[in-house]
Amino acid sequence: MVRVLMTSLEVGLIFAVLAMGVLFTFKILDIADLSVEGTFPLGAFVYSALVMKGLHPYLGMFGALVAGGVAGYLTFLLYRKLNIAAILAGILTMTILYSVNLRIVGKANIPLFDYGNVFSQVEAIPPVIILGILVILIKATMDWFFKTEMGYRLIVTGDNATLLKNMGGKPDSYICLGLILSNALVSLAGSLMAQYQGFADAQMGATIIVTALASIIIGETLFSRIPWMKPSSRAIVGAVIYKIISGMAIELGLEPTDLKMITAFIVILFLSYDKVPRMKKIMGNKQEVQS
Repeated sequence: MVRVLMTSLEVGLIFAVLAMGVLFTFKILDIADLSVEGTFPLGAFVYSALVMKGLHPYLGMFGALVAGGVAGYLTFLLYRKLNIAAILAGILTMTILYSVNLRIVGKANIPLFDYGNVFSQVEAIPPVIILGILVILIKATMDWFFKTEMGYRLIVTGDNATLLKNMGGKPDSYICLGLILSNALVSLAGSLMAQYQGFADAQMGATIIVTALASIIIGETLFSRIPWMKPSSRAIVGAVIYKIISGMAIELGLEPTDLKMITAFIVILFLSYDKVPRMKKIMGNKQEVQS
């Protein structure tokens, strides 16, 4: 049981990086960006290709970060320059990246057990500590960014693009920035997952958007009423809770093949968490009016 909880915490921290990336599009820009299902494995494949050529794991992770940003820019071009609907633009990017990922190293699955990674660089430090430090650094950078003028304008773009225009800003510039930052972090999460599990696989991005949304929704549902808790913090805690719930479900006897179904039920549960009492309150008010 302890091992299950530790593994869930470690993977949850990787998903926290994923969730913080999707936070830019889902919560801030209000864009349904499905390209993350392609950029997650993209990060794993770019990282794999670079370390297999002898580069340091940190350079491999940086390469994954840059590649994800480029993929985010492609989604922006399809969405804003070619006027393709956001959800379709993301699907097209995801489809393109599937072939790109296979082209990077020429096969769908790449074992990485013979190559170094960030965890083997400092074997005396447990992976959970390394991941925790990385997550804190990313969170601190995000929180600082949203306090800057550029970060504030990005938030305004999602809330009221007309207001941004009145401020002299260009919404497209900040939509582009949000998509680049989002997919860069998602790709970084993919590179971390490849290092953690010891391989990169073309299918590792399948339904990863649901995992990210589940993490964000859990965090928002449970902690949105805590004023001092920032969205990045809620996404991190939500990702860890999500992974612990799914890990415990597998430990209690459900098959690993049921994981996607478990994820869907977790999302449904937390989406409806505060709606049932609200519906009861509405029905009660209606009965009072009728009487």
